[in-house]
Amino acid sequence: MTEVALGFATLMDPAVLGFLIIGIVAGLIVGSIPGLNDNIAFAIFIPLSFSLSPTYALALMVGLYCACAIGGSIPAIMVKVPGTASSVLTAIDGHAMARSGRAGQALGIAISSSVFGGITSSLILLLFAPPMAAFALRFGYVENFSLGILGMASVIGLLGGSVIKGLLSAVLGLLVATIGFSQQTGFPRYTFGVDNLYEGVPFVPLLVGLFGITAVLELSEELIRDRRRGLAPRDMPRITDSLFIDWSMTKRLLPSWLQCSLIGNVIGIIPGAGMLMAIYMGYERISHRYKRLFAGKPGEPAWGEGAPEGIAAPESANNAVVASSMVPLLSLGIPGNSVSALFIGALMIQGMVPGPLLFLDHPDVAWMIIVAFLVANVLMWPISFALVRTISGLVFRLPKYVLVPTISLLCLTGAYSDENSVFSIGVAIVAGIVGYVTRRLGIPHAPLILALVLGRTIEDNLDNALNISAGSWGIFVDPIEHPISLVLILGAAAFMLGPIVTGSRKRYQARRRRAEMEVQS
Repeated sequence: MTEVALGFATLMDPAVLGFLIIGIVAGLIVGSIPGLNDNIAFAIFIPLSFSLSPTYALALMVGLYCACAIGGSIPAIMVKVPGTASSVLTAIDGHAMARSGRAGQALGIAISSSVFGGITSSLILLLFAPPMAAFALRFGYVENFSLGILGMASVIGLLGGSVIKGLLSAVLGLLVATIGFSQQTGFPRYTFGVDNLYEGVPFVPLLVGLFGITAVLELSEELIRDRRRGLAPRDMPRITDSLFIDWSMTKRLLPSWLQCSLIGNVIGIIPGAGMLMAIYMGYERISHRYKRLFAGKPGEPAWGEGAPEGIAAPESANNAVVASSMVPLLSLGIPGNSVSALFIGALMIQGMVPGPLLFLDHPDVAWMIIVAFLVANVLMWPISFALVRTISGLVFRLPKYVLVPTISLLCLTGAYSDENSVFSIGVAIVAGIVGYVTRRLGIPHAPLILALVLGRTIEDNLDNALNISAGSWGIFVDPIEHPISLVLILGAAAFMLGPIVTGSRKRYQARRRRAEMEVQS
């Protein structure tokens, strides 16, 4: 407790607390701009921290990291353009709620869910960093491959009506993930002589195109259709209702918050797993719960058409990853994801090395970082509610014919900022066209995105694991040497077989009812 008190004493310095709040506000603004993300925000702010003291600079980074995910939900809900990659699923049900006149409720659910997930992960970081970091250290090539398979298996629950279209989307994502240098052979694959593809298709421009440019094309289509019909262009959704959710909605969402926060915390401490895997797994898990308890009841929308749980699940999962991803970094010096890797850069700029020695050499800074995550998540709730109307009003109250070029400019600027390359703009445009065409064909984007995220990780870990086992696939289900991998593979099998068993049971029950009706008639 002495160390925790030292952390709070350092953080409660008015200047340090002020930089934390500046980071929160900056994160909300950066996250709300389509095409920008927490990686870009860190890349922008790390050079600015050169002249700051360690406590000021790291408090700023903590606030920035915590708030970016909440900021990304604002454009996701208002215009169906995720501000960050972690908001790709929030856009589905969130924008549907906004379209039905419940933009305030959707944003309130997003903020409350994010804060809940963030506080749980902050407590995990504060209380269980050493033992959880030791568990994460047990993940090697075998376990990471099995974790990737578990993540891909969750696609089965996201396929919706057409399994064939969903599998086609996943295969397309896996094919795109193979572009670039092979880690095993050292030769480029499917680059067609384009040097910019040697390191693979840039991920941020790809996301900007699939969601941002696709949304621009859909908005343009609506404008053209309305003009041909002689209709006045419809306004974008506005916040006309309250942002605060009542106690009944809080009780309803609490089980979803708990489950998805647990998923996010577990995924967050595993190096390399990433935020997207957590939101997809949480979203898939809660979709089953919603369909079992709420779907088909009066006043309840279908899943994907404005379900409150469709916002609560990804938002609580993504913020639960934030602080938990710092567990292996602060305890072992191993980054949990790309943003926490950038956090290493912020520490090294200040002359510090993450890991156990950080707690010995700079205990005030180490514990200040830990308690700053908790305080930042507590402060985010009132700050987000105070600023969300202003931030959304800056852009999203513009008429649609003004919003289309505005979003286009922001998206292309965000794509260019990723690598300062015109090629990235081309990737975003091509991805936007592909996204628009696939959406018109009814091909879902969720399996494609998850395959893009996991494809290279699965391939690299598979090759390394098979090299270790001399080509034996039994290494992945070895209960003695790799029990964690076995559990993950069994979980993946359950994900894949579950919908098949459920579908078979429903068909059997339907046939039985028809037979009973024929007997009665």
